[in-house]
Amino acid sequence: MMYFVKTIQLFFIFIFAVFHSDIALGKNTKFNYSKENIANYFSGIVSVNQNNTTAGFKYLNKVKSISNFHENYNIQFIHSLVLLDKFDQAFIFSKDIWEEDKFIFEVDLLLGIDSFLKKDYLRAKKHFKRLNRISRYNLFFDDFFGNLMISWVHAAENNKKDSFKFFEAIPNRYEKLKKINYSFLQCFFDLPETESAFSDLSSTKQLSFSRYNFFLANYLLSKNKNKSAETVIENSRDLFSSNLLIKETEIFLKNGNSKEITNIFNCQNTRDSIAEIFYIVANLYSSQKDYKLSNFYLKISLFLNKKFIPNKALLAENYLNQKKNESAKKVYYSIKSFGPTFAWHAHGNLATIIAETLGKEKAVKYLEKEINLLPDPNFENYYDIANFYKNHEYYMESVKYYSLALNNMNYDSFLIPKVLDRRGTSYERMGEWDKAEKDLLESIQISPDQPHVLNYLAYSWIEKRMNLERSLEMLKKANNLRKNDGYIIDSLGWGYFVSQNYIDAKKYLQRAVEIFPLDPIINDHYADTLWMLNKPIQARYIWQHVLSLDKVEEELRNNINKKLVYGVEQKL
Repeated sequence: MMYFVKTIQLFFIFIFAVFHSDIALGKNTKFNYSKENIANYFSGIVSVNQNNTTAGFKYLNKVKSISNFHENYNIQFIHSLVLLDKFDQAFIFSKDIWEEDKFIFEVDLLLGIDSFLKKDYLRAKKHFKRLNRISRYNLFFDDFFGNLMISWVHAAENNKKDSFKFFEAIPNRYEKLKKINYSFLQCFFDLPETESAFSDLSSTKQLSFSRYNFFLANYLLSKNKNKSAETVIENSRDLFSSNLLIKETEIFLKNGNSKEITNIFNCQNTRDSIAEIFYIVANLYSSQKDYKLSNFYLKISLFLNKKFIPNKALLAENYLNQKKNESAKKVYYSIKSFGPTFAWHAHGNLATIIAETLGKEKAVKYLEKEINLLPDPNFENYYDIANFYKNHEYYMESVKYYSLALNNMNYDSFLIPKVLDRRGTSYERMGEWDKAEKDLLESIQISPDQPHVLNYLAYSWIEKRMNLERSLEMLKKANNLRKNDGYIIDSLGWGYFVSQNYIDAKKYLQRAVEIFPLDPIINDHYADTLWMLNKPIQARYIWQHVLSLDKVEEELRNNINKKLVYGVEQKL
């Protein structure tokens, strides 16, 4: 308690010092250092950092006079305004605090965007030019945002030469981002290389680039090349089955609703193209688990192009990762209207939220109701609900839907081995080993290089003390396919143990423990091996370690207590 009090005291001394150090540089030092104001500032910063943006805004809004001399306040307040979609207030606040001799990245970014939207291109370029500086929120994008935005200002002025001049000034270390922007500039100026630029971009063998098949199809539709657009989506659909935007586009094209595609994006609208760049930046930050900053750029993207509802899926995902379930729910409800693919995606995630908040029984009832409302469920609907059931330990129901998914799939679908694997593991959990073994073997026969399927089947055989030689060969292959996977290494070590090759068993199990030092089963396997190598002291030390771990199943705990007394009683 005394430590906590001292920490709070030190914090307020620090805040007081920060305020006064900034006052010396400020143009207006009027601020009432009352307990209430300091408490509001402190509560605002804490709330923002804890992702409670609404509360953070409420507290920070009460102490706006700090803005005259406290940069951190300005940054946090601007972020709260943007995250709450209060763009008009964000523009006004940024204008009020802007100074020629001071630089805050967010201020010039927002003022540049505001000037750009008002077609005050001279002022927009002035603000965007300042964005090339390094700052707290621009550490990884020096010389990127400024050149990028000025390039689009010149594009809006129909100045192709200067637009590409500033585009080329973007450093080559942003190769992927440049490649994306190059395609949109080609499209904006309607240049002959547009189709090939999008085609090259979308053909990149990375899932993250699969969405650019949508933009290629969008461009082709704008040129009345409907058949070519359908071919692009059909081909990309085979390669990237999990991309929601591609799935939905395929449905729109099949139903003759091409306007649903062209209405949400127009590459000759500068706002739409810039919005996509901000979306990519948001995606980058999300992949780094910086969800707050991801949402900042994503909100700007959605502000610039409100029509692109699919991009809200990233916002909902970020909210889930921030444990903001209510915010995520609102977004998922809002994207359901875009189309059946996004509606089903929303239902799946809403079911996950229900499972966390109200229990898994209500969640499965909700999802069961939604799939029964689908007029024509496809194999992906069945596969998704099967996974949901499996993840929540409803194995019998998961088998039912995996079987329906298999019955509705093309015979050559690349997903068949995965569905067989998952149905097989459900069978195994139900105790129906013959059916499980059949599915797992068939999955490997169709697709031999699946390390986790090889591991699951081989480990199951080892536990049943059958097919030991074949199991070891499968595990060696799995280990070569997926290096440094602790679970596969554990299985291989355990296979050697069961085969009574304790020297090799120790080598692999020791490595598995190094990778997963807190895994109870892996540690138990290692201790068993040490015992068989006549190292009882080390073995007992490891078993004691296992008993100290959290979430050790009762059966394992009882077995270890027996081993501490009697050692390993191996039954082969």
